[in-house]
Parts: sequence; C-alpha cells; structure tokens
Amino acid sequence: MLNEQLSELLKSMTSSSSSSSSALAEPPVRRVGIFGGTHGNELSGVLLVRHWQENGAEIQRPGMEVKPFLTNPRAVEKCTRYIDCDLNRVFNPDSLGRPVVEDIPYEVRRAQEINHIFGPKGSDDAYDLIFDLHNTTSNMGGTLILENSRDDFTIQMVHYIKKALAPELCPALLIEHPSLKYATTRSVAKHPVGVEVGPQPQGVARADVLDKMRKIVKHGLDFVQLFNEGKEFPPCTIEVFKIMEKVDYPRNKNDEIIAIIHPKLQDQDWQPLNNGDPLFLTLDGKVIPYQGNCTVYPTFINEAAYYEKKQAFVKTEKIKLNAKHLRSSVSNQSTS
Repeated sequence: MLNEQLSELLKSMTSSSSSSSSALAEPPVRRVGIFGGTHGNELSGVLLVRHWQENGAEIQRPGMEVKPFLTNPRAVEKCTRYIDCDLNRVFNPDSLGRPVVEDIPYEVRRAQEINHIFGPKGSDDAYDLIFDLHNTTSNMGGTLILENSRDDFTIQMVHYIKKALAPELCPALLIEHPSLKYATTRSVAKHPVGVEVGPQPQGVARADVLDKMRKIVKHGLDFVQLFNEGKEFPPCTIEVFKIMEKVDYPRNKNDEIIAIIHPKLQDQDWQPLNNGDPLFLTLDGKVIPYQGNCTVYPTFINEAAYYEKKQAFVKTEKIKLNAKHLRSSVSNQSTS
C-alpha cells in the first residue's frame, strides 16, 4: 500500500513538473500605467485617475508599481476630446520623432512626453502594461480592446477578467488590421489594453458606467498580481470581435450626411447584422438595408466622436483567440 502511495506521489510530482516546464514563461509585470483623459470629455477615466492620484490604495498591488496618469490635461480642462488633434492616433514614428517647434500640435508634443515617461515605444524600457480608460456614446457595455492576436499574456488577462465579471458580458474587440493603423496612446506599453465603457454622453459621468470601468481595472490588476506571484494559467480560448472595416454614413455629392442609423440598428452593438437588415434611414423615410454575403457584428454604432472621422459604425467578425499555458519566469511575493 505504501509503495502504491509513493508511486502516485511521484506521478503527481512528475506531472506537475512537466506541466510547469511546458508553460510559456514570461517576465513578471512590474510597471503598470492607468491612463485617463486621453480624450478630455470621457469622464469616467478622468475621475478615476484623479481619485487614484489622491488615494491610490485601491489600485496598488504587491510587487509592482501602478501609476495613474492624466494623459491630456488641456483637453480635460476644456472638457473636449482634444485640443489640436486626436492624442489616440499620433503614437506613430513620424509624430514621436517630429522636431519640437513652436507650432507643433499640442497632442503631438504630449505624445512625445508620454513616450518619454512610459516608453520608449517598442523598447525594453517601456512600461509592461497600460490600461487606457475610455468612454463611448455607443451601447458597447464594458469592452476590452486588444491590439495583438498573439499576445498570450493579454489574452490570458482578458480571459480572467471575463470570468471574474460573469454572468455580466465583457466583449473583447481586436483592432489588429493590415491597413487600419490606430497608433494608440496605450501602444507605448509592451501589453496595451483599452477599456471602453458605455453608453455615456460626452462630458457626462454615470455611476453605473464608472463602476463597470473600475471593476475591469480591479480584475486586471488582480490577474497581474497572481501572475507575478507564480500562479500558472492553463491554455485558454476567448471569443473576440475582430475589426473588418469602418462604414461611413450615406452622403451626397457635397459630402453631407443624408441618412442616419436606422432605429433597429441603434444600440445594437455586438448583435448580428445580416443581409437585408435595416442599416440607415434617409430623411425622406427610405430604409437602406445592409448588403453583405456574411453575418457581421457592428460596434461603435453612432459614436458621437466618429462623425468627424466619417464613421457610422465598425464592422467586426467573431473569431477565437488562443493563449498558451502561462506562468511568470520569476515569482516575487514581496511588497513594494
């Protein structure tokens, strides 16, 4: 009997050792940024970051530095999306390397400052993880935005957050695309994560939306702490909505909008859209249907900030992303 018990113990130890050795070992996540106010009229992130700058106990975790940061203070002060240009679109080599002259756009100069503090982008010195907090006027709920379909750490974190929030839904949007380049503020980090919560009007704060954003950040930080302390995460699969293309409003020869989102599409983010379904409604009452050979899943439907970008909604498709068995290459349970 004793021999059988020893045999079982050895099998268990061998299995555990084999499982651990087969896991993908990634460096611990020591520096985390939480960005608010990338767009100055999206108030949930602004209010949370300001609160955490005054009292950060809620977001601190052992073994890591968590830095709340107001990214676009001038836009926040004026409660506008931006001053000169969209800060969430200028983290590209041209803007980050642009000479600082007197007439340089404010957001380009600010991007260079953020890149200096949290980057440089693409370098070993860049922050490990950035949560970039946004609000949308669209009915997207609490959405996580991924930029890389091959980032095992981020996929595992999204999987953890989704499970922690269940049964409440937490859609994930993948903005990886061969021709659509976003150059986001959070892309400075090794692991960039967008947190997009709505619906919420611009320049307005809603308690339920702010609370949802707060929970997402909490669960994300909990995941990082567990990862750093040596917890292993088995292989996982998540469902994401991958961006296909942006769709503009119908326009006349003067480039003026002549049709608006159809009532049956309004607020239906993440719901299936099939060939023949109502899409737009002209001011004369004519229905313009969706014409496509496959089911798509619209999001950012009728987003207020995207009128200037000539975007009525974004078409997405459902895909699966897989992450490998993951563990930290170094565990450290000390407090910082």
